[in-house]
Amino acid sequence: MAHILIAYSTTDGHTRTICERLKQVIEGHAHRVTLVSIADQPDLDMRAYDKIVVGASIRYGKHHERVYRFVRQHRAVLDGKPNAFFTVNVVARKPDKCEPDTNPYLKKFLQQVGWRPQAVAVFAGRIEYRLYRFRDRTMIRFIMWLTKGPTDPATAISFTNWDRVEAFGHALSAA
Repeated sequence: MAHILIAYSTTDGHTRTICERLKQVIEGHAHRVTLVSIADQPDLDMRAYDKIVVGASIRYGKHHERVYRFVRQHRAVLDGKPNAFFTVNVVARKPDKCEPDTNPYLKKFLQQVGWRPQAVAVFAGRIEYRLYRFRDRTMIRFIMWLTKGPTDPATAISFTNWDRVEAFGHALSAA
């Protein structure tokens, strides 16, 4: 039985929801899982964990700066243990942007931090306009209009492929 840390950064809560599903799957393999928000514990001591998974959402084409800091700060520990990274973004709703080698945000992030996780995944996110402040709602609707996504302000839709999330959880459990 391994003790696995899932450290995450979320903007509107969907990345945490994905982490909770991963936790369920991994615990089903008799591993112990701890979920930690990077925003709440940026100086977390990760040495006590057997495996580390980092998950982060995208807003306006970027991961939050705290994710960059977290990975850079903990790089030695990450590199010394089995590790994984996943990103959550709405562009991954498109078939040509939903794989690690085709998702521009994942590729850019890993290049910028210089980290090479042993496992990587990309999950499509969620749009729920009612949760957003006026500025964000307006900007995201505009981006969706440009990319032929949903623009109705009543839209609440998850593009997440939960089978892919669960498959990633099973893979993390086996490795």
